[in-house]
Amino acid sequence: MSRAVRPATRDDVWAIHQTARESWHAAYDEILGADRVDEVVDDWYAIGDLESSIDGASERADVAFLVAESADDGARTRSTDDRADRIGEFDRECAGFAHAVPWPEDPAVGYLARLYVTPEIWGEGTGTQLLTRLEADLGDAFDRLRLAVLAANDVGIAFYESAGFERVATRENDLAAGLEEYVYERPIASADGER
Repeated sequence: MSRAVRPATRDDVWAIHQTARESWHAAYDEILGADRVDEVVDDWYAIGDLESSIDGASERADVAFLVAESADDGARTRSTDDRADRIGEFDRECAGFAHAVPWPEDPAVGYLARLYVTPEIWGEGTGTQLLTRLEADLGDAFDRLRLAVLAANDVGIAFYESAGFERVATRENDLAAGLEEYVYERPIASADGER
């Protein structure tokens, strides 16, 4: 299914936060535990930090923060649990999002800091659409795209490998003792689709 992919705005922050929470629980509950996942999402996807990241992307040619809209782009309502009360209703639904910044040690490399899609639509092409748009937006800034994914995240690893990323390193991750992550990289496609 094709989805509209556009730059994120501050109006998207709560939907991005919720998409991150749903995706992290689906991917990492068995690895980290649900309570630890909630802690990480609340820390890494704090509303003020998301707003700053979105603002930074709108101000720089070497940063992108994208949102894939839901198919109907309608209002999203949640059940009345306590988390939903904090989130409320969203102006737009976020089917997925991607955020890339320069790799600190190498200005020719873009770092895919975040790419998450609502679990109900995994495998439907939304992640690929986000990557394609990201490369189009950042192709002049970088020649390669790099990312890190937990070694136990089979869904994420399968997605990145199917998208042409190759593992270039293994390193420790500080989310839990003994946890490893893989570093993946691929060239950014040129305007004609060549890598």
